Amino acid sequence: MESGGKGFLVLLLPISFLIIFLVSTWRFLLALVVLIIGFNIWQQYQWQQWCQRVNPVFHQLVRENQGKITPMDLAMRGSFPGPTAKRYLDGKASEFGASIVNAGSGNEVYYFITASILGNILDSSEPVKTLSAQPVTTAARSLLAPPAPQAVVAELESEVELAAPATHTEVKPNLAKQLVFGSLIQSELAKRLNVYSSTVYKRRNDPEFPEWTRSRDPDGIAWSFSEKTKEFFPLEES
Repeated sequence: MESGGKGFLVLLLPISFLIIFLVSTWRFLLALVVLIIGFNIWQQYQWQQWCQRVNPVFHQLVRENQGKITPMDLAMRGSFPGPTAKRYLDGKASEFGASIVNAGSGNEVYYFITASILGNILDSSEPVKTLSAQPVTTAARSLLAPPAPQAVVAELESEVELAAPATHTEVKPNLAKQLVFGSLIQSELAKRLNVYSSTVYKRRNDPEFPEWTRSRDPDGIAWSFSEKTKEFFPLEES
């Protein structure tokens, strides 16, 4: 009993001092807690206001870089510290469900998918219809087979010459229908140039793109790409 009472007194003494301290200083502790909470609320408000000013810069970078942004890109464009840019991008990635890819050396790339970017991806993966190859298959022969008679070759050449104008005249009304709105989308231009849609996507920003399209267009029309509308427009001859 004596040992148990001594142990209780040992615990009771610090508890008593703690109660006396809380009773005498509870006003100061309450004021300190309120001050800390108010400071955190003020910091959150300042951060939200700062994010509102940075949002236009972020949206512009998303359009220019096709949805790919690094903290360095945002920090250089907005002239603020890198940790602040990373904190901002982490918040946007959580808000919009963006993908974060580690590019090595501690660098991270944030991928934000928009409707226009998704449309470009679908256009680049759209298969191009294969042109009819029936005249070629009828004229193909084995390497071991004897050469075709001159009369058959001349007949095939005449058939190709007769079929060419019909194909050329068929393109013009199709082009007129496609250009109802004055432009073509990526998949339509790829079909017209007889190339893959991904090839047009890779070359559309090249300076030589108009000449390249002129060399492949059946009517010799040069085409230009509009970054604003993501469409292709024919260039007028000077």
